[in-house]
Amino acid sequence: MAIAAPPGVSVIINEQSGAAPRQDTSVQIQDLFTAAGVHVRLERVRHGGDVAARARQAASRGDTLVAAGGDGTVGTVAGVAVERQSLFGVLPTGTLNHFARDLGIPRDLAQAVHTIQTGRVQLVDVGEVNGRIFVNNTSIGIYPRMVWEREKELRHGRRKKTAFAIAMLRTWRTYRTIVCRVVIDGTPHDVRTPFIFVGNNEYVAEGFSLGSRKTLDTGRLSVFVAPDLGQFEILALPLKALVGRLEADAHFANFTAAEVSVAFSRPRISVATDGEVTIMRPPLHFAVRRSALRVLVPAVATT
Repeated sequence: MAIAAPPGVSVIINEQSGAAPRQDTSVQIQDLFTAAGVHVRLERVRHGGDVAARARQAASRGDTLVAAGGDGTVGTVAGVAVERQSLFGVLPTGTLNHFARDLGIPRDLAQAVHTIQTGRVQLVDVGEVNGRIFVNNTSIGIYPRMVWEREKELRHGRRKKTAFAIAMLRTWRTYRTIVCRVVIDGTPHDVRTPFIFVGNNEYVAEGFSLGSRKTLDTGRLSVFVAPDLGQFEILALPLKALVGRLEADAHFANFTAAEVSVAFSRPRISVATDGEVTIMRPPLHFAVRRSALRVLVPAVATT
């Protein structure tokens, strides 16, 4: 599906994000759009909680919504794009850029801007958990706890690597397995596991980081649990994932499903959606919204 250059573009930048573009990058974004003859507004958001509100303001003007930052910012802005049926673009200025990578959106900033100006529209699925949209994945258990601990250390002025190491050790020291009932397409499974991972479409199993996705339009969820991991294996898990050496068969069980629900005995649970931690009330209901997001991707598919 082809599209002409959009009449107006709003680039949402979360300045609170560790992956937020620097000032010179923002100037470069402005210059690249101006040179392409595209009217652009740079929406620099100082508080992460305001990203969605600023995106909704841009959507009310009829602008194309563009997320500049990491996967958390991308997921939040994409959720507004689904809600308001806005056209969506990505400037992948984060560290991992999973969503952009899986769609072939170039990491180079000039090429990414060119994609927004001249690209084609691709319809992709999004995941949903209790009404919250995610474009990559959702996790419960050790990962949300680790993110929470890491962010606390970053706020105290720690360097990223130091904050990660402290968060990993604290998480391991207070490690508890999750005991829950997981219902996968109507079939119940009683599970004890350190984490539950639910991905939007099927991930190539390359370890805990789970590699990439070949497609984002199958209407299926990936579900990963690890019922046989012990406490010391849990400690090694993030380190192996970090260096890409976690084998796919390392005590994982995985499924694909159209719908998933997870029930807990506790009244609240921490859930990481695209790396952003929120508190939700169980049971958690996961589903796929098929072809719900209109994304600008390169006019010629890249490998």
